[in-house]
Amino acid sequence: MSNKSTPTERRIILKNADDPNYSNKIGCYLREGGYSMLKKSCKMKPEDIGAEVLKSGVRGRGGAGFPAGMKWKFLDRKSGKPIYLICNADESEPGTFKDRQIIHKDPHQLIEGMMIAAYAIQAKQAFIYIRAEFFEGARILESAIAEAKAKGFCGDKILGSDFSCDLVVHRGAGAYICGEETGLIESLEGKRPNPRIKPPYFPAVLGLYQCPTIVNNVETLCNVKHIMEIGGDEFAKIGKPNNTGTRIWCVSGQVKKPGYYEFECGALTLGEMIYDVCGGLLPGRSLQAVIPGGSSSKILRADERFSGKLKDGTEFDWGVEDIPLDFDGPMAAGTMSGSGGIIVMDDTVDMVEAMANINAFYAHESCGQCTPCREGSLWMRKITQRMCDGGAREEDADLLLSVANQIEGRTICAFGEAAAWPTQSFIAKFRDRFEEKVKNPERKKSSLQLI
Repeated sequence: MSNKSTPTERRIILKNADDPNYSNKIGCYLREGGYSMLKKSCKMKPEDIGAEVLKSGVRGRGGAGFPAGMKWKFLDRKSGKPIYLICNADESEPGTFKDRQIIHKDPHQLIEGMMIAAYAIQAKQAFIYIRAEFFEGARILESAIAEAKAKGFCGDKILGSDFSCDLVVHRGAGAYICGEETGLIESLEGKRPNPRIKPPYFPAVLGLYQCPTIVNNVETLCNVKHIMEIGGDEFAKIGKPNNTGTRIWCVSGQVKKPGYYEFECGALTLGEMIYDVCGGLLPGRSLQAVIPGGSSSKILRADERFSGKLKDGTEFDWGVEDIPLDFDGPMAAGTMSGSGGIIVMDDTVDMVEAMANINAFYAHESCGQCTPCREGSLWMRKITQRMCDGGAREEDADLLLSVANQIEGRTICAFGEAAAWPTQSFIAKFRDRFEEKVKNPERKKSSLQLI
């Protein structure tokens, strides 16, 4: 537990999210200075906006953490084809629930960020791809877009300029694989969402309808507005080098105050989040493990230690609770911050049951295009389910590890890694629990439910 004072949130994107006097209607947004950055941007050169985003160092908030400005820079602007902008609002990673908060509570912030981004890349058509389960979010967005069009903030000749961009909400069918950008593009084209092979299908060159396309996450696009407000150099001072801006973290599991929190990147550690921000564990419980970035990230055992050097040469010696909450800290500990979904597991959680739950999710969500993923995820589900049902065998841990190792690196998209990494890390960190299942096959239902 941290001895420091409770870290203070720095709410930039979530500034108005929980204000009881603030609504998701355009009137409230305009009273808070909404769309002023779009007005400013429309008077600038598109390339100058891209330069500000590049200087800001903002990294994608959807999971991969790739610099947004660099992604825009890769855009093929010389092909003569139309350019498209897509907002990835699929948000299907278990443990993650930040983007829907923005959509429900401050949709015009997203629309303004998208219109600035569209102007910067000169996209005349933009899409918000939202997962099917977010039917209320889709309704809110469609209403907000209608309000914005009525005020001239999107559609034809935005704010009287020569730039036009139509914005459309497209509802998916509720498939995890559509969070992968090329699978999303396939779905948006009306096809089965089978991810494309990269290369050659890098969206910035060959994306939607084989045209140059930028796909960014909801939180990433909201940051564009704030970058334009303070400038790329000032934005880069928020957080840490290579970890700029704020980050919205979603905390679930056995903590007293689960929820969503926005902090400067690297402003607090994992332990401070669990104990100081979220009030600690439930009474009488102790920390067993943490998944730091959504269910696809590798699990951390509570008693682990890590040492080495960061990219900037800084030496570190951390326990799990010392890991900084940014992009580089979890990566140095052998996992990732991913989508920002922190899942806390106390000593009541049956780790084999938890892994069976995760495996069931990935087996269900595999698109089936790649044989290692299609067959391997199914076998991992079957094995872990059998273990939980009292049929554990001595060879099961090694068999699971073998299957996971044969999935990793052998699939078209990163879904293979998303399915393999949990199994690899659970077995590496909690092999004793798997061996215990063989000795004591009685089923113990875990208190952790991801799906």
